[in-house]
Amino acid sequence: MHLGKTMTLSEKNYNLTVYLDPQNKRVRVEDYLGSLPDILEQAEKLVESEKVDKLIIKARKEHFTQLIERGFSFEASIDGFFLGSDCVFFSKFFSDERRTSPHWLQEDGIIKSVYHLAESAQNITPPKDYVMKKMDERDAEGLSELYKAVFQIYPTPLNNPEYIVKTMREGTIYYGFVHDGQLVSAASAEVDSFYKNAEMTDCATLKEHRKHGLMKVLLARLEEELIENGIYCSYSIARALSFGMNAALHQLGYAYRGRLVNNVFIYDKIENMNVWVKDLAKPPNFGQ
Repeated sequence: MHLGKTMTLSEKNYNLTVYLDPQNKRVRVEDYLGSLPDILEQAEKLVESEKVDKLIIKARKEHFTQLIERGFSFEASIDGFFLGSDCVFFSKFFSDERRTSPHWLQEDGIIKSVYHLAESAQNITPPKDYVMKKMDERDAEGLSELYKAVFQIYPTPLNNPEYIVKTMREGTIYYGFVHDGQLVSAASAEVDSFYKNAEMTDCATLKEHRKHGLMKVLLARLEEELIENGIYCSYSIARALSFGMNAALHQLGYAYRGRLVNNVFIYDKIENMNVWVKDLAKPPNFGQ
């Protein structure tokens, strides 16, 4: 696995933070200030030098029209991402193959089906032999084994305990369920303490334990912890082909905000990913 790296570039008229991601054959602009044309020109140079075929930018919504003018395509948005201001995801593709999406209509159907489900009003109570706990560095080995068992390939190296420890030290919160001494389900909240948002991610449950609604319980517990820390922008990026994960997010009160095309290698191929968002400061709207 080729590890990605974050770079900060500063010139006279701009500052740019960019993530070089050889594993997923893309360059992602994480943050920027200054001249947008110069920023985009620099980002496209990195695409060429890194020999990747997708450029994605987490942009401010006020730059929407400028990005359209420069050949970028709008894919998704996150309400309140930048300290309460919206983020818009724009992409540019550098190969026809990367731009083409054979499962698009099937994924549209999944979203349509998900929105026919009622939001879940009742609390889920897993069987008593499932114990939820907050993970710490001693659990890194168990977490890596779980992710290895669930995913053939994953966008980040979660099969490496050292990488998990690194994310914990950088502020990522993990919760999991233990059954008979084995970690069987886990999820995390990757916290951006500067912009006050968090991505609900790394959701995995062993197949034989999926009938108890464990993931919804873990995500709800992570949300409680985020609220305690003054973070109200919660979002998640789910496999567009996964009915279960998209349904779980909808039933937890998340709203669909778009689809990232051929975004990451996950499971066994490169896949489209759906973006879901939730304002944790708002009371739940159950039954409406």
